[in-house]
Amino acid sequence: MYRYLIVVEKSQNNYSAYSPDLPGCIATGPTVEEVKERMQTAVAMHVQGLIEDHLSVPEPHSFAEYVAVQ
Repeated sequence: MYRYLIVVEKSQNNYSAYSPDLPGCIATGPTVEEVKERMQTAVAMHVQGLIEDHLSVPEPHSFAEYVAVQ
């Protein structure tokens, strides 16, 4: 099992998401929940496609941290 970080961003009219570890794997949706569900599907399809094409599946290495400023 692979566990990939996804980044969800708010745009003017919807939300978008991507995974830094899987270039080109993106999703959009009208709500946070919808974009997360779509990204789950996109990541699964991306990894499955790599496997089917006999390509290496990238190891997850990204993580997120917050910094506080005043």
